[in-house]
Amino acid sequence: MSSVLSSLIPAAFVLIWASGFVAARYVAPYAEPLAFVAVRLALVALVLAGIALVLRARWPRKAAGWRDGMVAGVLMQGIYVAGVFWSVHRGLPAGIAALVGSLQPLLTAAVSQPLLGERVGPRRWAGIGLGFLGAGLVLGPKLGAVDAAGIPPVALLVSLAAMLAMTAGTLWQKRKGAGADLVTNACLQFVGGTAFAVPLALVAGETHLSPSLPLGLGMAWSVLVNSVGGILLLLALIRRGAVAGVASLLFLVPPVSAAIAYVMFGEALTLMQIAGMAVAACGVGLASGPQTRATR
Repeated sequence: MSSVLSSLIPAAFVLIWASGFVAARYVAPYAEPLAFVAVRLALVALVLAGIALVLRARWPRKAAGWRDGMVAGVLMQGIYVAGVFWSVHRGLPAGIAALVGSLQPLLTAAVSQPLLGERVGPRRWAGIGLGFLGAGLVLGPKLGAVDAAGIPPVALLVSLAAMLAMTAGTLWQKRKGAGADLVTNACLQFVGGTAFAVPLALVAGETHLSPSLPLGLGMAWSVLVNSVGGILLLLALIRRGAVAGVASLLFLVPPVSAAIAYVMFGEALTLMQIAGMAVAACGVGLASGPQTRATR
């Protein structure tokens, strides 16, 4: 049973991660993006602190452990989530934002060998290439309708910065958080993310939230499922597998997001997009399969 559950973790992670884009669209009319992100991160930190208390989870004994968890949180939660929400809200097409995010596995694979000693072999590179091709096929019809000259340059740069922050946070977590308790480390990440997001929202003047049932439902989903569930699964995947292989799962997020959007909002899928989903799935299978052990 444990092996079956273990094999389901990657699929659950992709579904949960992809649902974040749907939740963002769902709550957009009721909240400014940075205000929503700040409240979301703070609530997640409180929920995880409660879970840690109930489980009597082990907190770091040294200040470095607290620091490392919060640094990862600033990168993976604060900068990444706020950057994506802000850039899309400022006019960057969702397809462009998703495509920028899908570049992360390539960058992660390129730097994981010199920084972490992970060998990225031909099979993993082939899988990453197929994943990128599949994501491009899925996003292609959307990108074809966008005038490149009309893409807001500042929003695009913020989206790129968010992708770089997520990559850095993934590498930092793999290097510094390997021995940390899963729950308390996740809690510290969201504390760090909150410490970044709250001042950012205040400085930017984005503090408006419109209390409503859709906002409450979207917040509950974002906090309990997308954030709490998603971060625990992500940390579990990083701990048990190579960083490049874990990052390759993000190639499936754009196709799955498109499928969810089709079900919820009636956005049609073309044959090219369906083919892209299949190609991305094959790429993830290659990149996530058994690889040569790390070299030191």
